[in-house]
Amino acid sequence: MGGETGRLRDTRVRRRHHHGHPPGFPRIAVTGHRDLTRDTVPLIDAEVRAFLRAYAPGFVGISCLAGGADQIFAVAVLELGGVLEAIVPAREYGEASFEALVVRAKTIHRLPYDTPSPRAYVAANEVLVETADLLLAVWDGSPARGRGGTAEVVEAAHLRRKRVQVIWPPGATRE
Repeated sequence: MGGETGRLRDTRVRRRHHHGHPPGFPRIAVTGHRDLTRDTVPLIDAEVRAFLRAYAPGFVGISCLAGGADQIFAVAVLELGGVLEAIVPAREYGEASFEALVVRAKTIHRLPYDTPSPRAYVAANEVLVETADLLLAVWDGSPARGRGGTAEVVEAAHLRRKRVQVIWPPGATRE
């Protein structure tokens, strides 16, 4: 990999190695709600950082970098000295805050979809769960509102016997 920022990988070929990271580094993926209220953001940030500190700095954080929980997680990974790995569901995915984070990812998995869609999100979540050792879910416990949502990712991780840690602090709400 040569340590290049933003190196592209074809995720259609499943590889069992750790994408250039030492094999002992735990690989922590995130899934979570995008629609966090303004007052909830600092609550989630504090909980995510408290969880990740136990692994810092030797860990890989895997995220689709969506707004909300994914970006809170990504910033915490970088600030705690972890290695950020991004999964990009589609070519036309993300906004300015996404772009600012994706350029800081050591590895980027770009999926072969042109536009964001439930199918692209489901595929991204499959890569997310498959490549992680454990899943951090910023989740209020509610059922899925559509394909590719947080509840589905948690269910997929459980089915694959991955460790799942749910974070939803008291006082947290969604819009």
